[in-house]
Amino acid sequence: MSSADGEQDGGAEGAPPEQLALIRESVRQAKRPKAKPRTWRGAALAGALPVARVLVDKGVLHLDRYFDYAVPEELDADAQPGVRVRVRFGAGRHRVRDGRREGGGLIDGFLIERLAESDYSGPLAALAQVVSPEPVLSAELLGLARAVADRYAGSLADVLQLAVPPRSARAEQKASPAPLPPPEVPEVGSWARYERGAGFLEALASRGAPRAVWNALPGPGWSEEIARAVAATLASGRGALVVVPDGRAAGRVDAALTALLGEGRHAVLTADAGPEKRYRQWLAVRRGAVRAVVGTRAAMFAPVQDLGLVVIWDDGDGSHSEPHAPQPHAREVLLLRAAQDKCAFLLGSWSCTVEAAQLVESGWARPLVASRDQVRLAAPLVRTVGDGDLARDEAARAARLPTLAWQAVREGLKHGPVLVQVPRRGYVPRMACAQCRAAARCRHCAGPLEGQDAGVLRCGWCGVEETSWHCPECGGFRLRAQIVGARRTAEELGRAFPAVPVRTSGREQVLDTVPGTPALVVSTPGAEPVADGGYAAALLLDGWAMLGRPDLRAGEDALRRWIAAGSLVRPQGVGGTVVVVAEPTLRPVQALVRWDPVGHAVRELAERGELGFPPVSRMAAVAGGAEAVAEFLATVELPADAEVLGPVPVPVAGGGARRVGGPPVGERRERALIRVRPGSGGALAAALKAAQAARMARGGGDVVRVRVDPPDIG
Repeated sequence: MSSADGEQDGGAEGAPPEQLALIRESVRQAKRPKAKPRTWRGAALAGALPVARVLVDKGVLHLDRYFDYAVPEELDADAQPGVRVRVRFGAGRHRVRDGRREGGGLIDGFLIERLAESDYSGPLAALAQVVSPEPVLSAELLGLARAVADRYAGSLADVLQLAVPPRSARAEQKASPAPLPPPEVPEVGSWARYERGAGFLEALASRGAPRAVWNALPGPGWSEEIARAVAATLASGRGALVVVPDGRAAGRVDAALTALLGEGRHAVLTADAGPEKRYRQWLAVRRGAVRAVVGTRAAMFAPVQDLGLVVIWDDGDGSHSEPHAPQPHAREVLLLRAAQDKCAFLLGSWSCTVEAAQLVESGWARPLVASRDQVRLAAPLVRTVGDGDLARDEAARAARLPTLAWQAVREGLKHGPVLVQVPRRGYVPRMACAQCRAAARCRHCAGPLEGQDAGVLRCGWCGVEETSWHCPECGGFRLRAQIVGARRTAEELGRAFPAVPVRTSGREQVLDTVPGTPALVVSTPGAEPVADGGYAAALLLDGWAMLGRPDLRAGEDALRRWIAAGSLVRPQGVGGTVVVVAEPTLRPVQALVRWDPVGHAVRELAERGELGFPPVSRMAAVAGGAEAVAEFLATVELPADAEVLGPVPVPVAGGGARRVGGPPVGERRERALIRVRPGSGGALAAALKAAQAARMARGGGDVVRVRVDPPDIG
């Protein structure tokens, strides 16, 4: 009988001593616990740099810091800076096993850096998982996100939620295309219409970093001009980023870039593309396969490599203000990027915001404008209809359409479509001088005055009552409520012109383009479609509905919307006419007649400087329950030059959808405004962040919302 037969018959009892020892060792190894993913109990650590510094995805201010974790040997290769990871968070010190911290819930995060040892003296938990080896967070993007969080008193995790799109595994598995060589330097084209346009393109093509505030001429040429600026930057071997307010504007710049450079040289980042496609485009930018980006608000964080130019179009549009915490504005983020990357900056619009005028006045940027002769060639004729005209106009009282407007529409319909801009409804009225219509302001803080039920005037900012108001402009003592809402509708215009088709563009359906045939196009501000060949005329109804808004920017915003509509109208030389129904003596109306938005912005900036309004001052809003706001203001350590206005009651939200971060329907809240000089803006944000973090760490109590540089302050 062979030895093998003896082992089969005798089993383990007849086995040689060596084999018995092997059997016993295998049993011991089977009983030993193996390292399991997400706990890695008993697993060996990485030989080099065994500590990972992680930013956990917890958007609370008192946890706005990095946490150290141990790196298991199995995750050593994939756990590189910038990747997404999952970690266990929230375990106490008592849950320690074999020198490794355990317990807590799984949470997402970003691996910031690898270290040889940790500053934390206690036991570390291990990285649970490397979600993907794709490095999505670069050092440049991390620095930008930290700067944005500090400026807006927010957390880094909240900013990164805005900056890095959600992961799509299928998109990561697809390879990005190979980068194309730089294109040729484009021709100057329509930039020749501007006094420094050719020099601006030349500076971009020679790797310069010019900074300009561009007042675009009326007409559709703005998208092609942006495309040429991007092409000049790409020709220098650098990248470019363009941020526009909506998908329609992104589509126009996309078409202009494709016509100028062809396919494959730029990516479009908009919400309309869908999560997977958008993430795939974002990865192509992150990997360096694409050097130019066009997108809406979220594209302000696009990780363009070797960034040479940032562009923002129509910075006064409310879509550029992010509704989610910490609510940054695209203009301010691009200003930070221009300073951080030392790249060129271009702020363009048909109009001009006060912030843009401040950039020029401070010398940080240069004006990029056309001569008055070029403006007259491109702009339409602007005519006004004031209250006096309406009072004397029998047709206006009967048909609710002034005779001058009716004649302009009738004449325009002979040659093409006519645009009718109707203001949105729902603006809250404030008080104004009955004689000159100047807004009534508080003598204490220059806030807007509101009429109370008992006939008492009260400031909407600081709450101080006003008992002896008089107008500083004309000396009048009588007040009137500013006009609210739109009075003319598409149905009434249809009755006035029964044989003409009427198209509407608004919240329910926004039209992108309309044909050049005669038609009435009724649109709300911001939803105006582009007409083939331009509109023959435009009618801007109920100007007081926008001028009477309860906001510091009412005049600036009304002028911006009017000029945006007028820029779609044909030039005056071919019969283009704009009729605005508003008091002709008002400053925004006069600026529209002269087509001088820059002059209006410069004058507004000077007045805000005298009154201490933003952007000459930095301001923050603190809102919440009355007791919570009072407690917050009592504990926050504000800068020495800070001035607290209020608190005052915030209007109760009505039914329907509410803004992100707004109070629930029916909840009563108060708001206080805090303003400081521009140099103290960083100190104010740091103080607010520290107070909010301490409040969150204590837990309990009503929620207090803090917003730095709120776009609507009353």
